[in-house]
Order: sequence, then structure tokens, then C-alpha cells
Amino acid sequence: MEQNNPKMPITARGLRLLLVGLIVMISGYILMTGGGSDDPQVFNYAMFDFRRMVAAPIVIILGIVIEVVSIMKIFKN
Repeated sequence: MEQNNPKMPITARGLRLLLVGLIVMISGYILMTGGGSDDPQVFNYAMFDFRRMVAAPIVIILGIVIEVVSIMKIFKN
């Protein structure tokens, strides 16, 4: 039997965790920026460094995991 619970399903702790996940994801996108060339005729290999190809996607996935945990986990008061 379902109960009508007037309380908000996400707690303040879950909301803070949501914001942390958002900040982590934004920082991953910031890590991914840059590496372009000013001259379109010159290829710049800096686009394919460790920060853009490995670290940034891992940080973004970590942010997504934090978001999912903050939404799905039931925090006890």
C-alpha cells in the first residue's frame, strides 16, 4: 500500500550531493577545453593529451555516478 508522504523525497544532504556532482561534471568539461590550433592548416597534437582524453572523461563519469547516487540513495535523518 502506498502512503502519501508530504515530505520532499530528496533531503538537504541529497541536494548538496547533487550540487557536488554538478560541480564535478562541470570541472570535467573545463578539463576538456583547449588544445586547438590558431592556424587551421597546422595540426596540433595537444588535443590528444592525457588530460583531455583520459582524465576529463573519468571526472565527468564520476560526476554522473555522484548524481545517480544522490538521486537513488535514501538518506536517513
